[in-house]
Amino acid sequence: MQLKLSASKLPFAPLLLIAPFFLWGTAMVAMKGVIPHTTPLFMAGVRLIPAGMLILIAAAFMGKPQPKGWAAWLWIALFALVDGTLFQGFLAEGLVRTSAGLGSVMIDSQPLAVALLSLWLFQEHIGFWGWLGLGLGVTGISLIGLPDEWILHFLDSGANITIGNWQDLFASGEWLMLLAALSMAVGTVLIRFVCRHADPVTATGWHMILGGLPLWGVSSVVESQQWENLGASDLVALGYATVFGSAIAYGLFFYFASSGSLTSLSSLTFLTPVFALLFGNLFLSEVLSPLQWVGVFLTLISIYLINQRDTLAAQNDTVTVGEIANIQQPVLEASAKKLNPITLGVRESEREILP
Repeated sequence: MQLKLSASKLPFAPLLLIAPFFLWGTAMVAMKGVIPHTTPLFMAGVRLIPAGMLILIAAAFMGKPQPKGWAAWLWIALFALVDGTLFQGFLAEGLVRTSAGLGSVMIDSQPLAVALLSLWLFQEHIGFWGWLGLGLGVTGISLIGLPDEWILHFLDSGANITIGNWQDLFASGEWLMLLAALSMAVGTVLIRFVCRHADPVTATGWHMILGGLPLWGVSSVVESQQWENLGASDLVALGYATVFGSAIAYGLFFYFASSGSLTSLSSLTFLTPVFALLFGNLFLSEVLSPLQWVGVFLTLISIYLINQRDTLAAQNDTVTVGEIANIQQPVLEASAKKLNPITLGVRESEREILP
C-alpha cells in the first residue's frame, strides 16, 4: 500500500490503517439513537473535548513533547478551527437536518478534495489508476447512500433533475454535510503543516479541545436541555463515540496523515459508510439492497486501485518497455542480416599519401 512506510513502524499496521474508518462507521451507528435525545452542538463538543483530553494523557505517557512557540500554537489553532469546530459543527447540524443516505455520500466525498489539494500543494502523483479509483469510490458510496428510487429513476429518465428538487435538497441540510466534507479535507492537509512545528499526537489532542470549546460555548447560548433526556444507553453510546470514534480514531488517522500519501489514506474514508451499513444491518436489522451491495463492491475495488496505483502503473510501464524491446530486437536482427560486407580498393598512390 502507498501508506506502508508510515505504517510499518507500528504492529498490525494494516488493521491500524483501517481502524479509524471502522470506528467512525460504528460510531455513526451508536449515535443514531442519541441524536433525538440531545442537541447537535453539545453532542459535537462531547465528541471532541473529552477525547482530546484522553489523547493528551496518552501522549504524556508516551513521552510526546508539548507544542512550543507561537508558530506551533497558531497552526494548531487553525487546525482546531477547521477540523474541530467547523467539521464537527457542520456534521452534527447536518445529521439533524438531512437524510442519512445523501448526507453520507457528501461527507465521504472528501477524498476527492484531499486528492486535489495534495496534487496542488504536495505534488502527490495520482495517475490514471488513482483517478479511476476515486471515480469508482464516489460511484460506490452514491449507490450505498442514495435512495434506490433516485438511482433507478436517474437510469430510466437520465439526468432529469429540476432546479427545484436541488433547492429542496440543500434547504434540508445536505449543504452542511458538504461543508463538513470540505472542512475535513482541509484539516487532513493542514496536519502536514502542523507537524512541522508540533508532534502530531499532541497536536491532535489540543486541536480537539480547542475546537470543541466554541461548540460548547455556542451550545450554551442557543441550545437547551442538552443532557436532561439522556438515558443510560445514550451515555454508553456517547462514551463509545468519544473514546473509540474520536480519541482513538482521530489519533490514528492524523498519525498516518502526518506522513505517507494523503490521497491513499483519505481513500479509506470510503470504508466508513460500508462499516456503518454492515453494522447497521447487524445491530439495527437494516437490510442492504442489491444496489447497495454493488456499491460496497465498487468501493472496495476503488480503495484497491487508489492504494495500488503506483504498482499498477509500474507494471504497465514494464509491459510497455518489454513490448518495445521485443519489437526492436527482431528489427535490429533483420537489419543486421541485410547488411552486406563492402570491399574498398585502395590504389598504391593513395596508400602512400596516408600516414
